Amino acid sequence: MSLRATSDRWWKGAIMYCLDVETFLDWDGDGVGDLAGLTERIDYLAGLGVSVLWLMPFHPSPDLDDGYDISDFYAVDPRLGTLGEFVEVIRAAESRGMRVIIDLVVNHTSIEHPWFQASRSSRDSPYRDWYVWVDEPPAEPMEEVFPGEQGGTWTWDATAGQWYMHRFYDFQADLNVANPAVRQEIARIMGFWLQLGVSGFRVDAVPFLLEHQGIPNLGEEAGRDPHRYLKELRAFLQRRRGDAILLGEVNLPPADQRVFFGDEDGDELHLVFQFSIMQRAYLALARGDGRVLEAAFAELPEVPFDCQWATFLRNHDELTLDQLSDKERAEVFAAFGPDEDMQVYGRGLRRRLPPMLDGDQARLRLAYSLLFSLPGTPVLFYGEEIGMGEELSAHGRSAVRTPMQWSDEPGAGFSTAPEGAFPGPLVQGTFGPAAVNVAAQRDDPDSLLNWFERLIRRRRETHELALGTYRAVVTRPKSAFAHRCDWEGSTVIAVHNLGAARVDLRLPVDDLPDAVALDDLLRGGRIDVVRKRAAVDLEPYGYRWFRVVREGQRTTP
Repeated sequence: MSLRATSDRWWKGAIMYCLDVETFLDWDGDGVGDLAGLTERIDYLAGLGVSVLWLMPFHPSPDLDDGYDISDFYAVDPRLGTLGEFVEVIRAAESRGMRVIIDLVVNHTSIEHPWFQASRSSRDSPYRDWYVWVDEPPAEPMEEVFPGEQGGTWTWDATAGQWYMHRFYDFQADLNVANPAVRQEIARIMGFWLQLGVSGFRVDAVPFLLEHQGIPNLGEEAGRDPHRYLKELRAFLQRRRGDAILLGEVNLPPADQRVFFGDEDGDELHLVFQFSIMQRAYLALARGDGRVLEAAFAELPEVPFDCQWATFLRNHDELTLDQLSDKERAEVFAAFGPDEDMQVYGRGLRRRLPPMLDGDQARLRLAYSLLFSLPGTPVLFYGEEIGMGEELSAHGRSAVRTPMQWSDEPGAGFSTAPEGAFPGPLVQGTFGPAAVNVAAQRDDPDSLLNWFERLIRRRRETHELALGTYRAVVTRPKSAFAHRCDWEGSTVIAVHNLGAARVDLRLPVDDLPDAVALDDLLRGGRIDVVRKRAAVDLEPYGYRWFRVVREGQRTTP
């Protein structure tokens, strides 16, 4: 299948970059990032090699949950700009070959949303059934999303005279997605933003969006397959914009994630975040053991060609480790977050990767080489490209949502306003803006930022990683992890040494009888294949990407 034939699957070869507008760049000097500031930095992102911007919520909000408590789905928070400025972001991105996707947070709304205010006003309100109301909460408690912070999943509302359900915080009332009127409104929301030019949506907390637990009097919906609704969303999206995508947050084991792609041809989510690989990558790094990743690979189900995993090492939430065993989680905590203040909810870390690795550039680059060679579409969280750290004085997950560090100037080049006006504190210490910033790294050819630009360029040129089929390659040293990708008669092999000692490998290419050499895609040079083996030595925390050269083929440029 040619590249041209797969051009409508643009997301397979994409490099995604997640950012929060309010922490990226303040252009009007009020201390809060804005859409005008984002437009000013589009060229920076294009130069990095980003092809898709994922914008976290920018809608009007009381901002009690970093904008995820939305009070108007059809507008822009006035602090951040206007709809006209949003369209300008789209235009600027498209003119540089980039696309924009946005968060679709429709499992709940802020309790300040006019829908909720109308719903609570009267049992006869047409909006009453847009939310989940009961006279008495069920005896069987539901699992809390944020243990220790919510105080349960039901809250009494004196005005309504009933309890309302919230799987998240009590200021985020759950929408009754079993209500056809709510489903129709969600479609309108999607249609509105598609019309303004977005290329898709990152769908928040998909399992909670689909579940019917706690919703009384379902009627006809009681026997309905919840995934039928996801199929309907996908069908609506494709009718409105055929190349638009749904990227789903589904933190479940791989076998349970598979159903969210849909049937054999893939008719639900286009992409699903691969939480299992992410969590086991940290366990592998903690142990220095590549066999952890081999086992994780073996658990991955086959997914339809019209679907894809989305891979990441960090996102905007806590670094959850909930799929690890208690013993495994304790290992990762001991290695990367031994202090209780570094941990959150008993299941994750509120740290960024560079401080977890003590700023070790070799280990950092190993980790991101691994990310960019794994099966799926790589997703970066803003600041990863320069090695930003966290600020543990911030509450909870806000520790990793600090202002972007553009320079060592006051305000980190993020804003000229006093720091007290910022949406959060600046990172202090070793990983703060005095030592880690864009301006300094742009002038340093050996910086992490310039290394990222080179890695992303090579990843976008290596189509096997975007489109091919993957399998692990068995190696002897336990610290090594190797995998290969085959696509249209071409093969790429990536090898990584997770240990602190040098290792020697003999990579097998038994099933490729015409293989004569391996071209090194990251460093240049060639390794000959002798007796169906290629001898590769890796320094501590070393990594290499190879393309197999067959008889009569030219060297990779």
